[in-house]
Amino acid sequence: MMNARILRLNKAGIPVAWLTREETATLVVKGQVIWSLGETTLEIRGGINRLGEQSVLSLPSIVACDGQVKMEQFVPPLENRYLFRRDQHICLYCGGEFPAEQLSRDHILPTSRQGKDCWTNVVTACRRCNHRKADMTPEEAGMQLLAIPFVPNRYEFLYLANRNVLADQMQFLKARFSKNGCWV
Repeated sequence: MMNARILRLNKAGIPVAWLTREETATLVVKGQVIWSLGETTLEIRGGINRLGEQSVLSLPSIVACDGQVKMEQFVPPLENRYLFRRDQHICLYCGGEFPAEQLSRDHILPTSRQGKDCWTNVVTACRRCNHRKADMTPEEAGMQLLAIPFVPNRYEFLYLANRNVLADQMQFLKARFSKNGCWV
């Protein structure tokens, strides 16, 4: 639990970011946490007063903070580590599961043919399948996609961005996964 992160929400209950325990402690002490959910993730112990009592700060796994609620369109950054996690480290051509070092980003419509580098045009592919497909579409290469690529919503992206999601955090995020999301 030492490297556990705390899920930060805005006051409307929309996830914003993952916080370290130190960042969360600062928000709690400054009175910026307006409500919380989940289990106590960890306790931070402070100094001992002259009566021999030690201060303890309990940090919940999900905190909502005061502040302005901005409802801008959310577009998650497209990075291979998030793409590979979205596709569960599975090559979406052969179905094999591989470590990240043996995977690559494949453009369904190749960029050399005006394909975009965006979530809906990329899939995880093993190096062998990516090389075989080369500069063709899956149809031209005689290869079939095993799943349809999608753009992760804010909740799915926060799941992808944290390797150590706690059970109550997962429950909160998963309840808001889109229907086209294919994991967990």
